[in-house]
This record gives sequence, C-alpha cells and structure tokens, in this order.
Amino acid sequence: MTSSAIEIHPIRTEADHEAAVARIAELIGAKPGTAEGDELDILATLVDAYEAQHHAINAPDPITAIQFRMDQQGLSRKDLEPVIGTRARVSEILTGQRKLTIDMIRRLRSALGISADLLIDSSSSKTRRRYVEPDPHRGQAARRKSLKQTGEVRRIKRRTAGR
Repeated sequence: MTSSAIEIHPIRTEADHEAAVARIAELIGAKPGTAEGDELDILATLVDAYEAQHHAINAPDPITAIQFRMDQQGLSRKDLEPVIGTRARVSEILTGQRKLTIDMIRRLRSALGISADLLIDSSSSKTRRRYVEPDPHRGQAARRKSLKQTGEVRRIKRRTAGR
C-alpha cells in the first residue's frame, strides 16, 4: 500500500463509510493487480456490503413503477388502454382498486419495458381475506357474522348442500 493508504478495517459507522468512499475516489484509476488496485477492490466490497445493509433501496410497488414509466415516456392513462383494457380498468389499476392480472403484466412488460418482477405485487396479502376462527364463547349470531365477513358461510353452505 502507498503512504496515503488507509488501514483497511470493517465499515461500522457512517464516518468509516465516508472515509472509505473518499479513498475509493482517490484509487478509482488504479490498475488491477497492483497494491492500489487490490485496496480498491477490497474497499469497494466493504462499502457495497455496508450500503446493502444500511442504505437498502426497496423496489417500488407495481403502480409506482407503471406511473414512473408513464412519466418517463410521456404517456397518459389513455395510452394504457390498449395494454390494460378499458378506461375504467386503467383507473382501477392505477388507483389500486384492482390487481394486475398475469396477462396485464405480460403486456405491460412488452409495451413499457417494465420488469415483470416489479409488476408482481408480493404485498397482496393485505387485501387477501383470511379465515378467522370463530370464538366458541361468543353467541351464534356473532359467529355467523364472523363467518359471513370472511366468506366462510358460502363455502360451508356449498359443501353441505349436497348432503
């Protein structure tokens, strides 16, 4: 290492991070296989690991990704109608009232060049209904209401209708 080289150690604080980034800026033109090149490689790896842990950038939700691409390409909602469907369907998608279908995702990927990974919403669990076990200590009407809210009454009726 050269005389201006810093001692390499794990990056634990923002000050360590800033010092490492400043040193990387000094070493940016270093040739591979030299002491400076090796130092640059090590520091870049340490900075990358620190930033991944402390400065992670989450992927946007599907609607944000679509709106961003629309802004980039100067598109309006009307321009999405051939891709998504009717004006009402486009509105439902962009306001979050309706989820994208697989066919819509494929067409958006082709038409707008948005990665399908961004369009597949992994946070759909907040809109999914879940079955809540009725409390046996509550009255019959409360249990019926609880089942009705989850849609379980219809499923029970369908199962028992053939008996």
